[in-house]
Amino acid sequence: MSKDRHEHHLRRCCGGLAACLLFLVVAVAVTALVVYLALRPAKPSFYLQDLQLRSVSLGDPSLSATAQVTLASRNPNDRVGVLYRRLDVFVTYRDEPVTVPVSLPPAYQGHRDVTIWSPVLSGESVPVAGFVADAMKQDIAAGYVALQVKVDGRVRWKVGSWVSGSYHLFVSCPAVLAAGPGGVPPGAGGPNGTAGRAVASLKFTQPTGCTVGT
Repeated sequence: MSKDRHEHHLRRCCGGLAACLLFLVVAVAVTALVVYLALRPAKPSFYLQDLQLRSVSLGDPSLSATAQVTLASRNPNDRVGVLYRRLDVFVTYRDEPVTVPVSLPPAYQGHRDVTIWSPVLSGESVPVAGFVADAMKQDIAAGYVALQVKVDGRVRWKVGSWVSGSYHLFVSCPAVLAAGPGGVPPGAGGPNGTAGRAVASLKFTQPTGCTVGT
């Protein structure tokens, strides 16, 4: 009888402990939801400030490129910080990647703060469709190249000591490069498909806003 009473008491204690833990989990989840709904954090804004196309080499069919981008991000929230857990940056041309992703260091962005990154992006003999390599060659010769700078990452919201779960962030920034008033220098193409002076004549036209999705 004593053993049965002991087991009954043990079951009651375990049940009470489980109920307390469940209540605690629910309370934390409800608190987080209330904080999130009350503050309604807005997604950070991204702006492409510059893109310098340093080199392009066209293979058959592959593409090697090196570029440096200057990318700015602004936190529009008054009371919510942004934790950039992971940000991978790369360049695409006609929806095909032409550089490998470069990971930016994790960072915290305070209220209304602006963060600027200037990574160098490159890709060596990146496989592309034949028409993409041909189109790049034609665009460079014409003195007008339209690229996209993409950012794929994860962010968290931070309010005081509370930190949200991780959210996906995908950013796309249009980048237009054009030759100056003199156009592309005659005979600017280099050997082995290297664009040479033609690439050097292409300049970033103007800073652009980026689309930010999840």
